[in-house]
Amino acid sequence: MNALAARRRHPAAIAVLLLLGLLVMGGAYSLLAPREAKASAVTADTVAQGKDLFLANCATCHGTNAQGTASGPSLVGVGAAAVDFQVGTGRMPLAQPAVQAPALPKIKFDQEQISALAAYVASLGPGPAIPNEEYTKALEPGSAENNERIARGGEIFRVNCAMCHNFAGSGGALTRGKYAPPLRGVEGKHIYEAMATGPQSMPVFNDANIDPQAKQDVISYLKAIENETAVGGMTLGNLGPVPEGMFAWIFGLGILVGCAVWLGKKAA
Repeated sequence: MNALAARRRHPAAIAVLLLLGLLVMGGAYSLLAPREAKASAVTADTVAQGKDLFLANCATCHGTNAQGTASGPSLVGVGAAAVDFQVGTGRMPLAQPAVQAPALPKIKFDQEQISALAAYVASLGPGPAIPNEEYTKALEPGSAENNERIARGGEIFRVNCAMCHNFAGSGGALTRGKYAPPLRGVEGKHIYEAMATGPQSMPVFNDANIDPQAKQDVISYLKAIENETAVGGMTLGNLGPVPEGMFAWIFGLGILVGCAVWLGKKAA
């Protein structure tokens, strides 16, 4: 008994227990942690091409080492997804200083150049990767499983996004001249990247908050309401009571005034 008690009080026992605890915790986390959407591997040539493009088009605002200047933030650690979103939607390079960078239909770079820029910025520090297509493709309504996931995406969107982007993704005004852009016609990849990187006033929803499958559910919900038939007639942009009230005042009141004038002339 004395020998057993001595082994239990051995100075190395605490260190061994701590090591075993760390191994168990690390193994459990690797099994249970949310899986990230991984990007494809890139080559050194791609990174070098991206650096050349960056120095020629982005360094004026973000600095030659992408560490930021008075005109633009640091890009170290923003990840490839942030570059793919900002450049792929035409927001960057910024045409002129503004409160918010607007999405533009004309994109300066092709997809190969965008991928090279993203690879270079990703090499500067860890950050969200460009998601795999399996998570950015919207689910087709029809099957019970897909309908359930689309409904779940709608619930996630209404809880986390509708207060800025509107329940139907029509966008809305924010403070100080900023706005939440409309989400209709936006690629699923860019919706995913916006959730993962939190551009401008938007919060970041990493995989611990909303996992890749749930992000796909949100994308599927937005595409479902974008493609659904408006059975109630004119949607007026799905902007709620403001345009509906304006419509009622302009057309409804106009009709009443017209009727009053007609009746007055008839009585005369």
